[in-house]
Amino acid sequence: MASEEAGWLRNLISDTPLWERPIPAVLIHCDSIAAIAKVQNRYYNGKRRQIRHKHNTIREFLSNGAVRVDYVRSDDNLADPLTIGLAREKIWKTSKGMGLKPLEV
Repeated sequence: MASEEAGWLRNLISDTPLWERPIPAVLIHCDSIAAIAKVQNRYYNGKRRQIRHKHNTIREFLSNGAVRVDYVRSDDNLADPLTIGLAREKIWKTSKGMGLKPLEV
């Protein structure tokens, strides 16, 4: 889904006349080495049509240079508080990494 959103974002930016050309690739950070290996694999070995469609979509964006997928360690992943439950210290660390100010209690 992130690659489809990145493709939409690149199309929006390409319609903006003031944006610099060429448009750089949208960087997607992922903390799963297995997921990165699957999207970089040329062949989908599953049987579900919906997942095959998503695999083909991201493969197309990767081959066009519209999207780049990089590995980020789970400890450095700033999106974790938005997707999973974390300990209070981890939430404070990631919120500082996002540039958020701490809540004064």
